[in-house]
Amino acid sequence: MSSNAAANRPSARLPVVYHRSMEIDGVKLAYRESGPAGAPAVLLLHGFPTSSHMFRHLIPALADRYHVIAPDYPGYGESGSPDRSTFDYTFANFGNLIRQLLERLRVDSYAMYVMDYGAPVGWQLFVKDPGKLTALVVQNGNAYEEGLKAFWDPIKTYWADGAAASRDALRWLVKLDTTIFQYTDGVDDKERISPDNWIHDQALLDRPGNEDIQMDVMYDYRNNVPLYPEVQRLFRKHQPPTLIVWGERDTIFPADGAHPYKRDLDDLEFHLIPTGHFVLEDRGDEVIPMVRDFLDRRIGHAKA
Repeated sequence: MSSNAAANRPSARLPVVYHRSMEIDGVKLAYRESGPAGAPAVLLLHGFPTSSHMFRHLIPALADRYHVIAPDYPGYGESGSPDRSTFDYTFANFGNLIRQLLERLRVDSYAMYVMDYGAPVGWQLFVKDPGKLTALVVQNGNAYEEGLKAFWDPIKTYWADGAAASRDALRWLVKLDTTIFQYTDGVDDKERISPDNWIHDQALLDRPGNEDIQMDVMYDYRNNVPLYPEVQRLFRKHQPPTLIVWGERDTIFPADGAHPYKRDLDDLEFHLIPTGHFVLEDRGDEVIPMVRDFLDRRIGHAKA
């Protein structure tokens, strides 16, 4: 084996992943954390309908040389689910809580891996403190209206009228068949997808009151779209080195949303992966080494 190949392999001794939580503004915010505290930080921001669980394989593959932090948003994973009458389930609030988490962990700069809902959460951080972003990995996460295709039409109807009937018409999005679809659509070999994924996610979606939390978050997504031009402007100004690893067969976030990043980012490595929504599930053996190599080249790493 060449010395370069050996250097790019994760350590044979897998890093310990800690499952922690912190109360911030009265909300329990759970997060997975691993790696040396003084190493360059990598923030992993999950999508819908899952949690930091989606990064369970990526975290130990990075944490031998990076300080990896993967939070669960309120209403997701092991984080608290405050009553909707006392907490607004918005991407702005998610971003604010994660910003405070990073401050308490004394993380002053970080690379971000954003996926699905993780993109608008990440953009909240980026717009507030663009200079803190050292590198960006995007997996099926929108920053351009071109990515909101036919799948989003009934959601856009709800955004436009806010009506109870339009809200109710979206409740199929949190049912088991849809959760399974999100993991298996566009996948060549479904035997590579662990059923643990939808069993885990659906159990959390089925908690009392969680369905309406998800409808609230769907409704708030409309507020991300007007933020896109500012995100794009900051891309052009700050030019964070960026890796795109996008499942090109994704029905929800199709590849139409991946290509526009080329307009604004000069330092861009672009890969369409022949799979669906959750790239790390069936193509992790391909994508995880790409992410590791990209970070090693662009932000450096702690010595093993």
